Amino acid sequence: MKHRWHAILLVGFLVCASQAGALVIKVGSVAPEGSPWDKALKRIALDWRKISGGRVTMKIYSGGIAGDEPDMIRKMRINQIQAAAMTGSGLGKIDPDFLVYQLPFLTQNDEELDYLFEKLRPELEALLEDKGFTFLALIKSGWLRFFAKEKVITPADFRKLKFFVMEGSPEIDQAWKAMGFHIVPLPPNDAFAALQSGMVEVFSASPLTAAAMQWFALAPHMTDINWTPLTAGLIISNQTWRRIPAELRPQLKAATQRALDDLEAEIMAVENQAIEIMKDNGLVIHEIPPAALQEWESLVEKGFNILIGDVISRDLYEEAKTVVSEYRQQ
Repeated sequence: MKHRWHAILLVGFLVCASQAGALVIKVGSVAPEGSPWDKALKRIALDWRKISGGRVTMKIYSGGIAGDEPDMIRKMRINQIQAAAMTGSGLGKIDPDFLVYQLPFLTQNDEELDYLFEKLRPELEALLEDKGFTFLALIKSGWLRFFAKEKVITPADFRKLKFFVMEGSPEIDQAWKAMGFHIVPLPPNDAFAALQSGMVEVFSASPLTAAAMQWFALAPHMTDINWTPLTAGLIISNQTWRRIPAELRPQLKAATQRALDDLEAEIMAVENQAIEIMKDNGLVIHEIPPAALQEWESLVEKGFNILIGDVISRDLYEEAKTVVSEYRQQ
């Protein structure tokens, strides 16, 4: 009996020691609790625990609890959190060259964007690593449209309205201003109240984001134009990544990309449902005639004059254009 109790105590000690030695990774996200993005992060957390046998665990801080994207970048640098789900715009705050994916009309559909991802990803991952972060996975999350309190078809319509943009990107703000738009930079968590008060009247978001955040209810006019792709990624600090046993890293990276690939397929299905639900709740979709589309395409050249060379590397931009052209000639 005495030996049996010794055995039980030993097992308990080993379990406690194992838990105490587990690497706990705090992950920040602005995605709402229960949203598809949030659920994907929680699936990744379960996968990491299983693959590592409990040696690596994640604690997810959803809904902006860890702050907005600039806050999360700062907190990763000082180890208050160790990883974050970031939009393409957020990644651009770490290295502006990531914004090449976000340039309006550079790509026009998912197939072109996939091809560009494949060709530029190694180069951009290396840039992030130089800034202190390891890139775990990348995802497409739909295309940004404009949502407004009134009908918006042409750039002239847009210039009449106050445009919500996420704060923290002064170079992007200058590009919007060069195009003649009245921008109001705010944290994303302030957008709903700003729409309610009339402080802002138009924003850009994917339909699924507009539905999940309930922003569309206050700006029920959607301009049906693929403005830019909504991209996102999961990143972790180099310091934390190197603490994970080397033999686990490829498996954890692969599991992360699988989870986000599944999310991408889910988003495509759910976004169509979200559009139908929003239409049932007052959303009006406005088609863009070819002449108006040409106005938009001409207008973005003014913004490019500010961004290309000063913010985004001209060499990378030219490479991206070549890659897209290469795809279109196949």
